[in-house]
Amino acid sequence: MRADTDFIRVQLERVSLALNGRPILRSVDWEIQPGQRWVLLGVNGAGKTLLLKLLAGDVWPSPGRGRRSYYYRGERFDDPYGIKQHIAYIGAERQDRYERYRWNARVEAVIGTGLYRTDLPLDALTRQDRMRVAALLRSLGLESLARRRFLTLSYGERRLVLLARALAAAPRLLLLDELLSGLDPLNRERAVRCLSVISRSRLPWVLTTHRADELPSSATHRCRLHAGRMRLLSAPPPVVVRQAAGSARPAASHATRGVPRSTPPRAEAHALMTLSNVTLWREGARALQGLSLVIGASECWVVHGANGSGKSSFIQLLYGDLSAASGGTLARAGLARGTPIEQFKRRVGLVSPELQTLHPRHVQVDEVVASGRRASIGHDGPIGARSRVRLRRVLRRMHIAALEARTFGTLSYGQARLVLFARALVHDPDILLLDEPYAGLDASTRGRLQILIEQAVQSGVTVVMATHHRDDWPHGATHELELVRGQARYSGPVRASGRAPRRDGGRVGAERQSQLRRRLPRARDARGAQTARDPRGRTHGRRRDSRRHADRAVNTSGERRW
Repeated sequence: MRADTDFIRVQLERVSLALNGRPILRSVDWEIQPGQRWVLLGVNGAGKTLLLKLLAGDVWPSPGRGRRSYYYRGERFDDPYGIKQHIAYIGAERQDRYERYRWNARVEAVIGTGLYRTDLPLDALTRQDRMRVAALLRSLGLESLARRRFLTLSYGERRLVLLARALAAAPRLLLLDELLSGLDPLNRERAVRCLSVISRSRLPWVLTTHRADELPSSATHRCRLHAGRMRLLSAPPPVVVRQAAGSARPAASHATRGVPRSTPPRAEAHALMTLSNVTLWREGARALQGLSLVIGASECWVVHGANGSGKSSFIQLLYGDLSAASGGTLARAGLARGTPIEQFKRRVGLVSPELQTLHPRHVQVDEVVASGRRASIGHDGPIGARSRVRLRRVLRRMHIAALEARTFGTLSYGQARLVLFARALVHDPDILLLDEPYAGLDASTRGRLQILIEQAVQSGVTVVMATHHRDDWPHGATHELELVRGQARYSGPVRASGRAPRRDGGRVGAERQSQLRRRLPRARDARGAQTARDPRGRTHGRRRDSRRHADRAVNTSGERRW
């Protein structure tokens, strides 16, 4: 068929790949033909990203271990150099380069670089170029972003812009590494619809994903990568993407529907962070407007909203990486005016995509984890004996002890996210700030981390989590903040209609109760009373007076018991 020769066919024959002497792929046989649309599954660290990079020509098979061949327009290529410009690859590392190198062109220009296959805009776009870019923006519903600076966009918005950039190049093979990760329901629907539209052609594509609800119905084949070996699966079942209007946000109650701003601050003696009329600007664009709320000790807040609503900016504001504009204030308990923000950061555990981007690829995992105690990027000087004991304990707890001596750049995206969790926990924080913490994680890892976060909530740690998926909400969530274009549509206690459906059918099962009770700590109520909490959130026990530094549940080693 003539149309098939206009697209790339790839054949891997007994291909193996090792990284720093560690086998990643083992004798992989795989053929991708024009018209085929593959979903590639696998747990974190299975090698999915490296396999896509191998297909893209960014990495090479181990010498003498198999053959990689490309077929295009009647020719065969044994290396990717002759056709690499016709292969489009989208992944977290490619996206992170814009943040790392501060590439901050306007969205229109970023998509335009796809027309000329360059990283940076070299010349002004022609009228025809602008028309092509405008058509791509319309196809993804992103017209309003055309004049925005790339780094002012949310993580999910950047991902869709890079999809438009890849399509601008008219690729002959499309490789999508976790394309749908970090997208809100509306943008997931747009991306899936885009895949469906391009599937009308013979363009072959490969999509990696961890979530069962992210399998596009336009896919024709599925395979799983496990222990470095490829296994073909049955044809994927059709998946209906939920309508964004019904899943993008929890339904507001009659009392809160349409409220343009947050509820006024509550007067609480044990407030940890108090925001009063906070507005925030990023690169000349307003990210947050008129936020007023109080985050109290031991509360668990869920921040939700569409891509670009300001969730990541809110987390960065709380952490201290961004500051409120004149006229608004953010007061942090125990931090007097003029005190270095680093003192506050040392009480906080942070997990975010931006933090993952900032860590140098050459730094070892143990240094990344140890840096959490100082809230720094990298670790200055040797790691002390006590710090080494603590970091190894938390690595074992996260089931990643084998990664201790690896460099950060050799990890998969999911493994790197687990290392950031270990970094957030190594100093026994009072506050956890989590920005899309489960992005890029497989189901098993998400489940383990959900239990860990729920234990933290029950132990009295203050948690603020930004997420798109309602089933990721912690069971102990007490408050929610719904953001719409930087403003609070609702701010207050979790609404009955806004609760995530329980994964256990509304009851904490016997196994889950056992997991939560094994390390059930004693937590403090708002008055400083020490109480015990059961998995359903009830409290019991007697009040005890104590000094401020005894306000944490500890064991005999001085560490928080959760």
